[in-house]
Amino acid sequence: MEEKIIITIFAVQIFLPMKTTRTIFVQAYHAPCGDLLLGSFGDRLCLCDWITNHALRPSIIRRMYNCLHASFEEQLTPVIANTIAQLDEYFQGKRQSFDLPLLFIGTDFQQSVWNALLSIPFGKTVSYQYVAQQIANPSSVRAVANAVGANVLSVIVPCHRVIGSNGTLTGYAGGLPAKQFLLSLEQK
Repeated sequence: MEEKIIITIFAVQIFLPMKTTRTIFVQAYHAPCGDLLLGSFGDRLCLCDWITNHALRPSIIRRMYNCLHASFEEQLTPVIANTIAQLDEYFQGKRQSFDLPLLFIGTDFQQSVWNALLSIPFGKTVSYQYVAQQIANPSSVRAVANAVGANVLSVIVPCHRVIGSNGTLTGYAGGLPAKQFLLSLEQK
């Protein structure tokens, strides 16, 4: 029988197989519109996800673990320090894009959607239909919406810039107030 460990990250307990020798280093970041958990694997950023109601989405932790076969450890790394500096500049209105080495953890389809999100200009919004057309798959609007929702590099990969085709704000991992805050910050 395989031994299990319990990982507790921001009040979420997840049962995972025994620790591996690979590590995802994590650090909390306090943004003006909510808390984020930043994570690095090797020399790339793999996580910038919202901590809502003092909890991280367990499905994200499982996906990270299953794909990277790595345990989690709280530690500031050079990649995370650089991310913090760039996020600080963004929230101060001094930065419009990020220059960070990213590690996408998802299917090929999800990665194509996340890459499309990176091309949405600062201060602009687009619809899910627009993103589906950008990836040359115009009938995949629902799948695009699911991929946008699975983005774990929030703010850095600007899923907050995707809104409903009628111009309304749609779901967001950080909550609609955080999404509105980010859009307002960028439209100043």
